[in-house]
Amino acid sequence: MMKTTRPNEANTTDWHESAFDIIRGLSAYTGSSLIEGLAKVIAKYPDADLGTAFNHKQVGSKIWAREKLFESLGGKFKHIVLLGGWYGVLPAMCFDDGRFDIGLLESIDIDPEVAGIARTLNAHAGERFRAMTQDMYALDYAKRGADLVINTSCEHIADLPGWLSLLPRKTQVLLQSNDYFAEPTHINCVPSLEAFREQVALSHVAFAGALKMKNYTRFMVIGTV
Repeated sequence: MMKTTRPNEANTTDWHESAFDIIRGLSAYTGSSLIEGLAKVIAKYPDADLGTAFNHKQVGSKIWAREKLFESLGGKFKHIVLLGGWYGVLPAMCFDDGRFDIGLLESIDIDPEVAGIARTLNAHAGERFRAMTQDMYALDYAKRGADLVINTSCEHIADLPGWLSLLPRKTQVLLQSNDYFAEPTHINCVPSLEAFREQVALSHVAFAGALKMKNYTRFMVIGTV
């Protein structure tokens, strides 16, 4: 009896094979370490939610963060700690940018399913990248001695000033939030950039700005606690 394949199964298989081939081709064309890493993720983690991680809004907000970070604080860092790092897309974008010289970038997320994907995406960085599964409230920030802490998901933190108080004084930070109150998981949105600046109450602000998206506005503050 001839074996039949369900249409959805065939389409899924074809999609992954085609996407893998396309991304490998783009990697060869561009020489991008990020695109090379993405091809490896597609091959190794076919169920990863790459459609969300690499949609135009996610990528756009991370490009914005990378550009303003370089303009505000430069590109040389000994140790960056990224909280809520998920698949490690922002680190991959920074490692792919020749303007940045990063000794170590730690991507920390409480979800144990994402560390392997982040390591695969950033494999080209070698020992300069580390993905860890840990609670951001349990970290010893003073012991880590990071010269930059990044948190692009401040809307998910119930007590943002309380978390910021865990950081050693004079720590440089890049923080993002938004006004997307309609999303149930966003438990601490802010209505404006001014409100976000008041909420984080940095001792020094190197940059503060807003990025208008289709359904919400993303706010970002870069400076020192």
